[in-house]
Amino acid sequence: MLNQAFEALKKFDFGTPLSELQAIEDAVIGAHGDSTLRSDLEARLIAALGTDISRDAKDYVCRKLAVIGSSAAVSALADLMSSEANAHLARHALERIPGPEAAAALATAVTSLNGKLKIGAIASIGARGDAAGVAALASLLQDTDAVVARAAAMSLGSIGGSEAAAALQAAAQSATGGKGFLMDALLSCAESLLRTNKVEAATAIYQSLAGDQPSRLIRLAATRGLLACAAKA
Repeated sequence: MLNQAFEALKKFDFGTPLSELQAIEDAVIGAHGDSTLRSDLEARLIAALGTDISRDAKDYVCRKLAVIGSSAAVSALADLMSSEANAHLARHALERIPGPEAAAALATAVTSLNGKLKIGAIASIGARGDAAGVAALASLLQDTDAVVARAAAMSLGSIGGSEAAAALQAAAQSATGGKGFLMDALLSCAESLLRTNKVEAATAIYQSLAGDQPSRLIRLAATRGLLACAAKA
């Protein structure tokens, strides 16, 4: 049955009934807790990505690797990040594969890709919430493309924590233009620190944002954060 499903995958395209791939679906479910089955299934899915299957078939494989993928799948998924047709779901899988290999693939992508593909890779680093991605994002905060710099700040805010906050504060101090997006990201970092009971670190960020800021909304958010810190302290 599984062999037949992988044969059907070779011809799978938009409009093909998913029932033809049911054996793969069942195998993905069955692979939970069965390392041998999982490894074999992952290898077959990775091999499929290297063949001339359709865009929709590759998207399907990426969805399955998002569930059972390991570091073994990273290289094949990374190759798809330069393809506008499949980059989104390749990143979706990389966001969910644990370990430094997937994080490194995304960090490499932000230095080699351009345009929407670069923005997507930046967003995926934030979606992983992995502090290992902070260095790659911090280097983009001064990018001449304002869209890239804003995306990097948003992802640092998603990761949160002291390291991300330090990168954002350094960028804010040296920024010559608008830096409202940096302030927003810093608020997200402060919120993450407060959630993890790092009250002192959160308080320091809120205090830096509660003073002479051009945005009234930022000042109000920082003041509310200081009240929340006081309540926890």
